[in-house]
Amino acid sequence: MGHVVYHKESTRIVSKVYKTHAAALAAWTRMGKASGKLKTDEMHPDYVYAVAELDYYAKHVEKTVERVNLMNGVTFRESVNTPLHCSPSSESFWSM
Repeated sequence: MGHVVYHKESTRIVSKVYKTHAAALAAWTRMGKASGKLKTDEMHPDYVYAVAELDYYAKHVEKTVERVNLMNGVTFRESVNTPLHCSPSSESFWSM
């Protein structure tokens, strides 16, 4: 069981998986302090990012995108968090 910090709009995970909710919240707070933005700014991490439990994130929050397989042209859906080298829609996947 873990927790993640993710971008609310794109649902991409922006950091690693944390063991506890408190650790994920601490990372979120550090992101806010490092941003240099005021709390009233709409681009402050408090308004842009969120924290969720990994299982809940995977079932209810994470978006998928439609891509085209590079070799056969078939469309498929995959997670927004799939690395490019692991996606059949990229040349690097097929060249390994």
